[in-house]
Amino acid sequence: MRKLVLPLLLLLSAPLQAQEYAVVVASNSPIEKLDSERLKDIFLRHRNFEGDVRLIPVNLLGEEAARIGFEERVLMMSRDEINKYWITSHFQGVRPPATQASLQSVKAFVENVDGAIGYLPLDMVGEGLKVIYEF
Repeated sequence: MRKLVLPLLLLLSAPLQAQEYAVVVASNSPIEKLDSERLKDIFLRHRNFEGDVRLIPVNLLGEEAARIGFEERVLMMSRDEINKYWITSHFQGVRPPATQASLQSVKAFVENVDGAIGYLPLDMVGEGLKVIYEF
């Protein structure tokens, strides 16, 4: 019995791996890589173009793990900070990114809408998409 307890304790005490995500664009997009500061500018609507490409950022609705991870790890903002930001921005005429209800709909949106940029779990990225940032 003791031989089973130690390995189990070691397994349970090991840190859990965070899900890996990617910011993606359509595979035919001229955009190759972006850093987190530029992505923050895009998703907070401070930047609407990358070169000649008009950007259309897309978020997941609600409390999806991918959205929370994106907000915390790329935007470096809590949900409360983001909500306050969009309330203030609303009165300045700045609208938040488009939203989609599911990861599958984000994927389809990015694949089919010129200039769309979104985020997905890395394992959902297929041949119609190009990874431009991982988090």
